[in-house]
Amino acid sequence: MPKLASRDQIDARYRWDLTHIFASDDDWAAELDILRRDIVDIERYQGQLAESPTVVANWLEESERLQERLGKLYVYASCQYAVDTTDQAAGGRESQAIGVHAELAAAASFAEPELLAIGAEVLQRWADQEPRLTRFRHYFDELERHAPHIRSAEVEEVLGQAIEPLESGAGIHSVMANADLAFGPAVSSTGEALEVAQGTYDALITHVDRAVRRSAYLSYTNAHLALKNSMAACMSFGIKRDWFLARARRFDTSLEAALADNHIPAEVYQSVLETFVRNLPILHRYWRVRREAMGYETLHPYDLRAPLTTSSPRVPFEQSVEWICQGLLPLGDDYVSTAREGLQHGHWVDVYPSRGKTAGAFSSGAPGTAPLILMSYTDDIESLSTLAHELGHSMHSFLTWQTQPIVYSDYSIFVAEVASNFNQAMVRDHLLRTLDDPSYQLALVEEALSNYYRYFFLMPTLARFELETHTRIEQGEALSADSMSELLADLFEEAYGGQVSYEREREGITWAEFSTHLYANFYVYQYTTGIAAARALCNRVMAGESGAVEAYLDFLRAGSSAYPLDALASAGVDTSSPQPIQEAFDYLDSLVDRLAELTRRQGDSSQ
Repeated sequence: MPKLASRDQIDARYRWDLTHIFASDDDWAAELDILRRDIVDIERYQGQLAESPTVVANWLEESERLQERLGKLYVYASCQYAVDTTDQAAGGRESQAIGVHAELAAAASFAEPELLAIGAEVLQRWADQEPRLTRFRHYFDELERHAPHIRSAEVEEVLGQAIEPLESGAGIHSVMANADLAFGPAVSSTGEALEVAQGTYDALITHVDRAVRRSAYLSYTNAHLALKNSMAACMSFGIKRDWFLARARRFDTSLEAALADNHIPAEVYQSVLETFVRNLPILHRYWRVRREAMGYETLHPYDLRAPLTTSSPRVPFEQSVEWICQGLLPLGDDYVSTAREGLQHGHWVDVYPSRGKTAGAFSSGAPGTAPLILMSYTDDIESLSTLAHELGHSMHSFLTWQTQPIVYSDYSIFVAEVASNFNQAMVRDHLLRTLDDPSYQLALVEEALSNYYRYFFLMPTLARFELETHTRIEQGEALSADSMSELLADLFEEAYGGQVSYEREREGITWAEFSTHLYANFYVYQYTTGIAAARALCNRVMAGESGAVEAYLDFLRAGSSAYPLDALASAGVDTSSPQPIQEAFDYLDSLVDRLAELTRRQGDSSQ
């Protein structure tokens, strides 16, 4: 049976080089100890912030320095662990970094209550007097908005200390998913055994051989079903954590608490779900077109991402880099040259699957580090798209870190998923224009539909699941593995519209397969808003609208210095309205038309 490579078998060119953060684990440990001592030292500011704008400026600058140092500690440790979850020493370092984050949050918990006691009006006046406070004006405005939900210094200290234990459910679920699940092999139609792992599952579920897809799907769902009760306990804990924190901060619901940080009205969330349900017939038609193109009597979940041609193009990593850079040329030479250098020479990407590597893909990093992309590249169009997506996140971070101070150096997921999906849309449109080969055309349309499958089918379905499970907890109901699986199976039934045959237990367990997303309180709906806004902004750039490119780059540079809806409005899209989502569904409808035509031509040419 083919085996996954171990970490040391991967060519160093395709692995992260974390020595730009810390030269060694010993250097990391030394900095951790120093930071812990420095955190204790910030107690000297407690009770002193009201003295003068100078003291406030000194505190905010010191706080930023501590946050930057903590960010580098966490990125080094978490990235080490992500590429090998069997490395217990790396896992221990990640846990230590999370612990120090809790220590810093607890030690600094006095600050926001003291700043609120000074008053927003006084703080803004002090910003006129002390030049170092000028850049904190938006932060002061955020404080004022959050004032009803910031508690006393004592309560804030307790909440800060609670960060680490409250993440236990997510942490345990992640360990089970990435280190403890036991997968049986997938078996091809010729009897070949193929290893199932988090790093190989995407390649297997998109395999041309239906026997491979089916057996991989059975193996993957079996493994999660075997641990369903333990994972359900973790998930229930995570939802109760959300509800506890919402009440602690005087919110009426977990949803309200989750949206408040970004000042997103609840109507935006509800609009996403309503627009999704209204457009389900488009998805139902897609399932039908896919089934007919594949020549199947019955479509199953393991067929939904299967290739529609036996001649899927092979795309090596180096070719992906070239095509991605070509597709992003409208954004200018500076953007493209930075991206190319990071992808080719800067070790931004940990490229290939290996044993113990975390599932999926992500972009990490912090001010003072390079942007870091984790993925499991498999030499296909899907991997090219994933690389473009994560590069969008990384360039967003890079431009934000170049432009913004630490206080605005992060950004919300609401805007993050715009940058990633924008890159995918730009690269896809470029390749659809320039690659005439029918196999590439079909593969690109399939990739687009796969992306929309995730963001306009799976994520809105999970968003509906998330809202219902939180509501049940808030109403005092209990959650179990079976009740969550029954709920999700019902939601899939509506979304499949009778076009897909599935086992309720296997589809219902999908919630357990998301060991990160569903622990990030009302996170997943932002994939839908993100891809919709990205499509709208891509249309502006590709149409050559005056100022569209610079407006988009300014959006990337903004970080969190503006509220998400305002930042996107400045870039040219109104995400408070359902219109961008509806327009993206219309685009999805056109992709289904294009798929039907391409597969019809393919069928005609084979006769």
